[in-house]
Formats: sequence, structure tokens, C-alpha cells
Amino acid sequence: MSEDTQLVLLNYLGKHYAALKQRLIRKLGNAEDAGDALHDTWLRLKGGEDLGPIQNPGAYLSRMAINIAVDVQRRHSRLLSGDDIDELLEELVDPAPDPSQAAEIRSDLDALFGLLDRMPARRRAVALLVHAEGVTQKEAARRLGVSLRTVEYELKRVHERLDAYLATEKK
Repeated sequence: MSEDTQLVLLNYLGKHYAALKQRLIRKLGNAEDAGDALHDTWLRLKGGEDLGPIQNPGAYLSRMAINIAVDVQRRHSRLLSGDDIDELLEELVDPAPDPSQAAEIRSDLDALFGLLDRMPARRRAVALLVHAEGVTQKEAARRLGVSLRTVEYELKRVHERLDAYLATEKK
């Protein structure tokens, strides 16, 4: 695993531990198993498995923790049948949100676009190129005619602003 990918995933896990744990508790039905799965996820990340670029750290970590929890449950209890495991995995794959989730997603997107609209034009352009279009930072710098360092700086400011917003939303 590249050090950058490892650092991104470890930082995400640290910042969003509570939310990830709640998601796992809902899926697994057990807070202890959720906590153990996240701990094992952290250990596996520290082990430095070889990974490519990660598009969505939250989804990747959730999936990784669920897989670890399923493996642990298989080893420890054998209470899960094949059908139970299939059902658990199907829940993870279902991309269709229910109406309340769809409304929450729309609200979150509106808030995100509001934050982006209040950012300086270059910062907004960097965020959209890197996160929405998925271009590399180097390519974003080339397209915008700025240095790679400028793109890194602007992304750092975007992430700080989003972190501050998310911190106020959790309260």
C-alpha cells in the first residue's frame, strides 16, 4: 500500500471512527463486534497491504470492516448460515436509498454545493476537478495553469472547511 493511501485511510478511520462504528453496529447488531472489526481494520491497514488508489475511503473502510467482522463471526460462532452471510452482503450492495435516505442525501448535497459556492473560484475548481471528475492533482494543476503545490494547498483548505462543517453538523 502506498504511504499516501495508508495515511488517507488511517486518517479517515480516526476522524470518522464513531460514524463507521455506528454503521457497523447497525449491520452486525453488536457493538463489541463492530469495535473489534474496526480495530482489526486498523491493524490490517498498519500492516501495509498493497492497495491501489481508493476512490471512497468511507465505503472502502466499511466494506473492509464488514468483511473482517464476517470472517471473525465465522471463526468464533458458526451461528451465521450461508443465507445469513448472503443477506448481510446483499445489504451492503444495495445502492438504492429509501425515501428518507434520499432526502437526507439531497440535503447533504445541497449543503456541500452551498459550501463550494462560498469558496474562492480556484479552490472550488480544484475540488471539483479532483473529487468530482477524479483527475489527479498533477492534471488539475496543468488544467488550471497553477503549480502542483497550489493544488495541494487549495485541497487542504477545502478539506479543512469540510471538516469544520462536518464537526458542526455532528453537534
